[in-house]
Amino acid sequence: MLKSLLFFLRFFLFWLLFFFLDRLIFLLIYHQKIAAVPLAETAATFYHAIPLDLSMTAYLAVIPLFSYMYWLLNGRKIVELKWVSVYNKILIVLFSIIAVVNFNIYREWGSKINAKALGFAFLSPGEAMASSASSPIGLSVSLLILLSALGLFLQRYVVLRKLSFSRSPIWIRAIVCLALIAGNFLLIRGGLRGSPITQSMAYFSEQQVLNHAAVNTEWNLLSSILASKMTKKNPYVYLDNQQAERDIKALYTTEKDTTTLILTTKRPNVVVVIVESFTADLTKTLGNEDGITPHFDTLMKKGVLFSQIYSAGSRTDKGLIATLAGFPTLAAGSIVKWPEKMQKIPALSQVFFRNGYHTSFFYGGESEFDNYKAFILSHDYQKLVDKNNFKGNEMKSRWGKFDELVFERQLADLSKESQPFFSTLLTLTNHEPYELPGKSKFGNSDNTAKFKSTAYYTDSCINAYLINAKKQAWYKNTLFVFVADHGHLLPKNIHDISTPGRYHIPLLFYGDVIKDEFRGRKFDQVGSQTDIAATLLAQLDIPAQQFIWSKNLLNPYTKPFAFFSWDNGMGFIDQQQCVTFDNVGKMILFNSNAEDKAKTLQTVDHAKAYLQNVYRQFIEL
Repeated sequence: MLKSLLFFLRFFLFWLLFFFLDRLIFLLIYHQKIAAVPLAETAATFYHAIPLDLSMTAYLAVIPLFSYMYWLLNGRKIVELKWVSVYNKILIVLFSIIAVVNFNIYREWGSKINAKALGFAFLSPGEAMASSASSPIGLSVSLLILLSALGLFLQRYVVLRKLSFSRSPIWIRAIVCLALIAGNFLLIRGGLRGSPITQSMAYFSEQQVLNHAAVNTEWNLLSSILASKMTKKNPYVYLDNQQAERDIKALYTTEKDTTTLILTTKRPNVVVVIVESFTADLTKTLGNEDGITPHFDTLMKKGVLFSQIYSAGSRTDKGLIATLAGFPTLAAGSIVKWPEKMQKIPALSQVFFRNGYHTSFFYGGESEFDNYKAFILSHDYQKLVDKNNFKGNEMKSRWGKFDELVFERQLADLSKESQPFFSTLLTLTNHEPYELPGKSKFGNSDNTAKFKSTAYYTDSCINAYLINAKKQAWYKNTLFVFVADHGHLLPKNIHDISTPGRYHIPLLFYGDVIKDEFRGRKFDQVGSQTDIAATLLAQLDIPAQQFIWSKNLLNPYTKPFAFFSWDNGMGFIDQQQCVTFDNVGKMILFNSNAEDKAKTLQTVDHAKAYLQNVYRQFIEL
């Protein structure tokens, strides 16, 4: 009987070796991120990965375990294991695909494959294919073949193909079965400790790429899928609820409810242009980059620029909700995944509609993507124009219509629209795979060059749009609000997902309705995408109390700060400090003022209180 137990030992050994290879390839792909890390610390990744690897293998062993118990209790002497070989081969191919997808997702998102990415692939396969088009196809296919081939080779020589059982009393066989069940359960759970295993057990380094490498890819995906279904329990409870509420109330309480009025009218047309991946680093004014956005840099000298604005998250769905609804991000979660909750939060379109404005939304892509359409249609947008409303196949990328066509369509429609109107336009060309309808300004040598080229193109589209808009009768009574949906790793390629530079974006108010004395004015207070709602409505003398997460950037008494988050962490920034915190590893990742311990503690508590309260509201919606 003991000899038959070698089946499990070799089964576990095989999968541990497979996960070892997966992790090794991951580290080799991202070797530049750990070039300065001591070899011993990098090697420690494989040691700290063992608990989650064992847990994932124990999950995989559940079916073979029950089969083994059946054979053992049934008194079989010899059992062929052909089906186990097929079982392993299917998993090898599946896990190899997941591994390769994970390599590419990590490059773009800074996080491992999770439920959001999986939902993206299944619910929006066309957009997923377009997004993945910037990935190195040759390398991806080669890695898929390599990992699959190595897995199949190891499986052939490591995993047993035949089991031999010796005679033994039934009670001994029953005890062995119970012991196997208990042992496998403990491996899944991570031992006898008080709390079950989590990703944080693999975290050991200040280098996030090593922590992410140590987390088993498939275990992380499985955990993410299970967590995504849970909306009844707040996973981000750090502080006493009353204390967290007091902290947030203090941040939003102002000495005086007033505003600096920068407009010549309280009833302008309003056009909000949300620009895909238009990070501050693209501009000369904010990022010291020459020649990428020459027109937008000129606009910033003629409008009202908010120079220290940070996006709420790192994806378009989060930026869209933050900009138009003033609602913050939920770290790993996104409110767009729960339309029944999303429809309960207020939006600017609803406010303008109720104040007699005609409302419209323009997008060159598929509006069903990431539940954009559910948000748009549930928040009083009277007109929705997406790629399905354009005729012909001209000027079309894998994502949808190029930006110039969308800008032209909005101008054409607004020229027939009654005033006042509130219109939103979401661009898409500056999104991977960075396709263009013409020549690339910076070439196509790598993704950085492509990204700069599509940004340059979008910048030219904005310029042409405004030139043509000036010919319209409604132009002189229109306020244009330009903001990015989120920041980006490119073009500088220096900002990790946990650094504030990744979230720094421009926010510009522009148009003839701005008073002469404010044209070219720059406001340097720290603020967030979520603050657009309260700031804009204050200029129109429209109450904004329903936007509880939005503050008026033009109120001199407003406390300057911004909160942002990504899948596994969050950040808080004010005029004195920025701190980012990993929710899994429970560690500070970035600290701009580490010497001030008291201030650091306060800033971290602000971040914790913020996310805790936002998620609590999300649950209660």
